[in-house]
Amino acid sequence: MEHRTLDRREFTLQSAMAILSAATITISGCGGGSSPTPSPSPNPGSSDVTGLVAGNHGHSAVITSAQLMAGNSIQLSITGAADHPHTVELTAAEVTQVGARQRVAKSSSTDAGHTHTVTFN
Repeated sequence: MEHRTLDRREFTLQSAMAILSAATITISGCGGGSSPTPSPSPNPGSSDVTGLVAGNHGHSAVITSAQLMAGNSIQLSITGAADHPHTVELTAAEVTQVGARQRVAKSSSTDAGHTHTVTFN
């Protein structure tokens, strides 16, 4: 068996990835464990819709009022203040549902070894 020495940065990154991978399985797999946390609202008082990101660690999921009015499908970046990206894809029908304040839950792309469930309502 080959042994590899990790520096502190790589060890910390690998540890965080292992923890986040387990947390995502718990959150997405059974829906329990922790409550989703709201994304920070970039435009308080606007008619933008902010989603709740499960297992959030800095992500921000916001559909702008212009996107809602257009009613087209969108690929939403939820990177926010996190140090890695995720995207959430919504169909035109789902954007319309969000605009009508109906609940829509979508899984994000898999990035940095994990996904997030984003819920708009």
